[in-house]
Amino acid sequence: MTNVTNVTKVTKVTKVTNNQTSLGRRLRLGVVGGGLRSFIGSVHRGAALMNGQYEVTAGVFSSDPLRSLAAAEQLLVPRGYGSAAQMIRAESLRDDGIDVIAIMTPNNSHYEIASLALEHNLHVMCEKPLTNSLEEALALEKQVQKSQQKFCVAYCYSGYPMVRQAKAMIAAGDLGEIRMVQCNYVQGHLAQLTDSELDQSNWHMEPAIAGPDLIVGDIGTHCYHLANFVSGMMPSEISADNCTLVPGRKATDYTNIQLRYSNGARGSLWITQAAAGAEHGLYLRVFGSKGGIEWSQEQPNELLYRRLDAPAQCLVKGGPGLYDMANQASQMAIGHPEGYRESFATLYADFAESIIGSKLGSENKPSSEIYPKITDGVQGVSFIQATVDSSGKNGAWVKLNCT
Repeated sequence: MTNVTNVTKVTKVTKVTNNQTSLGRRLRLGVVGGGLRSFIGSVHRGAALMNGQYEVTAGVFSSDPLRSLAAAEQLLVPRGYGSAAQMIRAESLRDDGIDVIAIMTPNNSHYEIASLALEHNLHVMCEKPLTNSLEEALALEKQVQKSQQKFCVAYCYSGYPMVRQAKAMIAAGDLGEIRMVQCNYVQGHLAQLTDSELDQSNWHMEPAIAGPDLIVGDIGTHCYHLANFVSGMMPSEISADNCTLVPGRKATDYTNIQLRYSNGARGSLWITQAAAGAEHGLYLRVFGSKGGIEWSQEQPNELLYRRLDAPAQCLVKGGPGLYDMANQASQMAIGHPEGYRESFATLYADFAESIIGSKLGSENKPSSEIYPKITDGVQGVSFIQATVDSSGKNGAWVKLNCT
């Protein structure tokens, strides 16, 4: 594999700086969920602060009001609240109230919190899956369409620079007509029953809370969104085999999904959290009539580009010849790893630019808003439901709604 050389038709640009000064202040962020022991909570808060566009001014960190207030004090968040509803209503009455709410609570609470936030004119950043039912997802979509509020769903992998490079290359026709899409997400941390499963303390393993299918809702929707985002296509129908491989587990831990596209292309998603010894394993491949790309999250700074008529190239983040979309997403200087938290930071930065543009008028809006929106969230919920329907019919082909 050769080192990267210049790709024709492209130029290198400097990353777009944040425009918080154009509003005169940082956006005020309120967070719901993500307490002291939460992995995802620290990721969201750290990512929001990374580019200087936000400040965390309010939060709810536990379903226990006293623990929530104590956590807010420990995290130095100025205003702690005992519940999401309390925070939303109280902040809406303040002159210095929050502009944006970030939701990282159990899945079955997303709809109620997001709906109330929209009613009180807040912009919403919501963890995936958007909701646990398609009916709720569609209701939220209608609410967003009627409001003036922005809505982002945290499909973080679309924030990696080399993922955006892949998207730009496909959109420019570098790969030709897309014929094959494959995305794997192979984890191993649930290869055995966990202590939290045995004592029922992990809500992710409870279908009534996490949703109708753990493996598809938790990481399968990431695969689905990533494949759609990069390829620019959504499948028209799917065939799924969702199942549980670890004895004694209530939730699903494995799925294999086949995809058919309206242009005749084919795809597949292999997703599990029960692969003993696997570390993370998010891997995307897309092939067209002229060549293909390959990206692995475990080597996030590199994108392998193969063509029919030239040697393979390893395109490197920050290197020469990348599309603007990739360079604008980069949070780190060349040679430094672009990691998981930085991908969230890119989404938060994109979201801030969109919000600030909407506050200042159309002439200040960014030229493109490629962060995952409410429609992406609805498509993810539709995908989950389609896999459940297909798997329940022994892998029968099922048409996707909302495509």
